[in-house]
Amino acid sequence: MVSIDKLPNLSIIVAIAENNAIGKNNDLLCHISDDLKHFKSITSGHPVVMGRNTWNSLPRRPLPKRRNIVLTHDASFFENDVEVAHSIQQVFDLVSSEEESFIMGGAAIYKQFLPFASKLYITWIDKCFDADVFFPEIDFSLYSKISESERFYDEKSDVAFRYAEYMKNPSVNSNNKLNVLKYS
Repeated sequence: MVSIDKLPNLSIIVAIAENNAIGKNNDLLCHISDDLKHFKSITSGHPVVMGRNTWNSLPRRPLPKRRNIVLTHDASFFENDVEVAHSIQQVFDLVSSEEESFIMGGAAIYKQFLPFASKLYITWIDKCFDADVFFPEIDFSLYSKISESERFYDEKSDVAFRYAEYMKNPSVNSNNKLNVLKYS
Protein backbone atom coordinates (compact mmCIF):
# COMPACT_ATOMS: atom_id res chain seq x y z
CA MET A 1 0.00 0.00 0.00
CA VAL A 2 1.24 3.47 -0.91
CA SER A 3 0.15 6.69 0.74
CA ILE A 4 -0.28 9.85 -1.33
CA ASP A 5 -1.01 13.39 -0.20
CA LYS A 6 -2.67 14.86 -3.29
CA LEU A 7 -4.32 13.24 -6.29
CA PRO A 8 -3.51 14.33 -9.82
CA ASN A 9 -6.43 15.65 -11.91
CA LEU A 10 -7.72 12.42 -13.43
CA SER A 11 -10.68 12.13 -15.79
CA ILE A 12 -12.26 9.03 -17.26
CA ILE A 13 -13.34 9.03 -20.89
CA VAL A 14 -15.49 6.16 -22.12
CA ALA A 15 -18.36 5.13 -24.40
CA ILE A 16 -20.93 3.03 -22.52
CA ALA A 17 -23.86 1.10 -23.96
CA GLU A 18 -27.22 0.68 -22.20
CA ASN A 19 -26.07 -2.61 -20.63
CA ASN A 20 -22.81 -1.03 -19.36
CA ALA A 21 -20.95 -2.74 -22.20
CA ILE A 22 -17.76 -1.08 -23.44
CA GLY A 23 -16.10 -3.68 -25.68
CA LYS A 24 -15.91 -7.09 -27.24
CA ASN A 25 -12.93 -9.11 -28.47
CA ASN A 26 -10.54 -6.29 -27.51
CA ASP A 27 -12.35 -3.80 -29.75
CA LEU A 28 -14.91 -1.03 -29.46
CA LEU A 29 -18.57 -2.03 -29.67
CA CYS A 30 -19.05 0.26 -32.65
CA HIS A 31 -17.08 2.95 -34.42
CA ILE A 32 -18.95 6.23 -34.19
CA SER A 33 -16.99 8.73 -36.25
CA ASP A 34 -18.23 11.77 -34.29
CA ASP A 35 -17.38 10.10 -30.99
CA LEU A 36 -13.85 9.30 -32.16
CA LYS A 37 -13.43 12.98 -33.12
CA HIS A 38 -14.90 13.99 -29.75
CA PHE A 39 -12.39 11.72 -27.97
CA LYS A 40 -9.51 13.21 -29.97
CA SER A 41 -10.54 16.82 -29.31
CA ILE A 42 -10.86 16.26 -25.55
CA THR A 43 -7.69 14.20 -25.03
CA SER A 44 -5.28 15.91 -27.44
CA GLY A 45 -2.46 17.62 -25.58
CA HIS A 46 -3.03 15.53 -22.44
CA PRO A 47 -1.71 12.22 -21.13
CA VAL A 48 -3.84 9.14 -21.79
CA VAL A 49 -3.54 6.14 -19.48
CA MET A 50 -4.54 2.69 -20.64
CA GLY A 51 -3.96 -0.98 -19.97
CA ARG A 52 -1.83 -3.13 -22.22
CA ASN A 53 -4.80 -4.73 -24.00
CA THR A 54 -6.22 -1.31 -24.85
CA TRP A 55 -2.79 -0.28 -26.12
CA ASN A 56 -2.62 -3.41 -28.28
CA SER A 57 -6.11 -2.72 -29.67
CA LEU A 58 -5.23 0.76 -30.98
CA PRO A 59 -5.18 0.91 -34.77
CA ARG A 60 -2.48 3.61 -34.60
CA ARG A 61 0.12 3.62 -31.84
CA PRO A 62 0.94 5.79 -30.08
CA LEU A 63 -2.06 8.10 -30.13
CA PRO A 64 -0.70 11.30 -31.66
CA LYS A 65 -0.45 14.59 -29.75
CA ARG A 66 -0.83 12.82 -26.40
CA ARG A 67 1.49 11.30 -23.84
CA ASN A 68 0.68 7.59 -23.98
CA ILE A 69 1.04 5.73 -20.68
CA VAL A 70 0.46 1.99 -20.39
CA LEU A 71 -0.26 0.48 -16.99
CA THR A 72 0.72 -3.18 -16.91
CA HIS A 73 1.98 -5.75 -14.43
CA ASP A 74 4.18 -7.24 -17.18
CA ALA A 75 7.67 -6.11 -16.17
CA SER A 76 9.04 -7.05 -19.61
CA PHE A 77 6.59 -4.84 -21.53
CA PHE A 78 8.38 -2.28 -23.67
CA GLU A 79 7.38 -0.31 -26.74
CA ASN A 80 8.85 2.79 -28.32
CA ASP A 81 7.01 6.08 -27.81
CA VAL A 82 5.10 4.95 -24.73
CA GLU A 83 5.69 5.36 -21.02
CA VAL A 84 5.15 2.29 -18.88
CA ALA A 85 3.85 2.20 -15.32
CA HIS A 86 3.54 -0.86 -13.11
CA SER A 87 1.39 0.63 -10.35
CA ILE A 88 -1.27 3.24 -9.80
CA GLN A 89 1.27 5.19 -7.77
CA GLN A 90 3.63 5.27 -10.77
CA VAL A 91 0.79 6.65 -12.91
CA PHE A 92 0.10 9.30 -10.26
CA ASP A 93 3.78 10.24 -10.26
CA LEU A 94 3.91 10.45 -14.07
CA VAL A 95 0.88 12.76 -14.34
CA SER A 96 1.10 14.70 -11.08
CA SER A 97 1.98 18.00 -12.76
CA GLU A 98 -0.49 17.70 -15.64
CA GLU A 99 -3.54 19.95 -15.96
CA GLU A 100 -5.74 16.94 -16.77
CA SER A 101 -5.01 13.30 -17.57
CA PHE A 102 -7.37 10.78 -19.11
CA ILE A 103 -8.05 7.17 -18.18
CA MET A 104 -9.15 5.44 -21.40
CA GLY A 105 -9.55 1.78 -20.46
CA GLY A 106 -9.92 -1.10 -20.36
CA ALA A 107 -12.33 -2.37 -17.75
CA ALA A 108 -9.75 -3.27 -15.07
CA ILE A 109 -8.06 0.12 -15.45
CA TYR A 110 -11.40 1.93 -15.23
CA LYS A 111 -12.32 -0.03 -12.11
CA GLN A 112 -9.05 0.85 -10.39
CA PHE A 113 -9.13 4.55 -11.29
CA LEU A 114 -12.85 5.30 -10.91
CA PRO A 115 -12.49 6.14 -7.18
CA PHE A 116 -9.81 8.73 -8.07
CA ALA A 117 -11.49 10.35 -11.09
CA SER A 118 -12.69 13.90 -10.57
CA LYS A 119 -14.49 14.05 -13.92
CA LEU A 120 -16.26 11.58 -16.21
CA TYR A 121 -16.67 12.15 -19.95
CA ILE A 122 -19.24 9.57 -21.03
CA THR A 123 -20.65 8.88 -24.45
CA TRP A 124 -23.95 7.14 -23.72
CA ILE A 125 -24.84 4.73 -26.54
CA ASP A 126 -28.58 4.04 -26.69
CA LYS A 127 -28.31 0.36 -27.53
CA CYS A 128 -27.49 -2.93 -25.81
CA PHE A 129 -24.60 -4.92 -27.21
CA ASP A 130 -23.31 -8.45 -26.93
CA ALA A 131 -20.04 -7.74 -25.11
CA ASP A 132 -17.33 -9.26 -22.99
CA VAL A 133 -16.08 -6.05 -21.32
CA PHE A 134 -18.22 -3.84 -19.06
CA PHE A 135 -17.76 -0.55 -17.27
CA PRO A 136 -17.94 -0.78 -13.47
CA GLU A 137 -21.06 0.54 -11.75
CA ILE A 138 -20.92 4.29 -11.16
CA ASP A 139 -22.26 5.72 -7.92
CA PHE A 140 -23.88 8.83 -9.42
CA SER A 141 -24.60 10.21 -5.93
CA LEU A 142 -20.88 11.14 -5.92
CA TYR A 143 -21.17 13.17 -9.14
CA SER A 144 -23.09 16.09 -10.58
CA LYS A 145 -23.95 16.21 -14.28
CA ILE A 146 -22.39 19.39 -15.66
CA SER A 147 -23.41 18.99 -19.29
CA GLU A 148 -25.33 16.75 -21.63
CA SER A 149 -25.60 17.06 -25.38
CA GLU A 150 -28.58 16.51 -27.56
CA ARG A 151 -29.12 13.01 -28.89
CA PHE A 152 -27.24 12.23 -32.12
CA TYR A 153 -27.61 9.38 -34.58
CA ASP A 154 -24.80 7.61 -36.42
CA GLU A 155 -26.11 5.98 -39.60
CA LYS A 156 -23.05 3.84 -40.24
CA SER A 157 -23.20 2.24 -36.77
CA ASP A 158 -26.99 2.50 -36.55
CA VAL A 159 -26.87 3.88 -33.00
CA ALA A 160 -28.13 6.93 -31.18
CA PHE A 161 -25.78 8.49 -28.64
CA ARG A 162 -25.21 11.54 -26.49
CA TYR A 163 -22.31 13.08 -24.60
CA ALA A 164 -22.43 13.82 -20.88
CA GLU A 165 -19.90 15.19 -18.40
CA TYR A 166 -19.98 14.61 -14.66
CA MET A 167 -17.92 16.30 -11.97
CA LYS A 168 -17.24 14.66 -8.63
CA ASN A 169 -19.04 16.54 -5.88
CA PRO A 170 -16.68 18.79 -3.85
CA SER A 171 -17.52 17.00 -0.59
CA VAL A 172 -16.05 13.83 -2.12
CA ASN A 173 -12.85 15.49 -3.38
CA SER A 174 -10.90 15.74 -0.19
CA ASN A 175 -7.13 15.98 -0.22
CA ASN A 176 -6.80 13.67 2.75
CA LYS A 177 -4.16 11.01 2.53
CA LEU A 178 -5.39 8.05 0.54
CA ASN A 179 -4.15 4.52 0.58
CA VAL A 180 -3.60 3.15 -2.90
CA LEU A 181 -3.38 -0.56 -3.55
CA LYS A 182 -0.59 -1.76 -5.81
CA TYR A 183 -1.74 -2.65 -9.33
CA SER A 184 -1.77 -6.38 -9.89
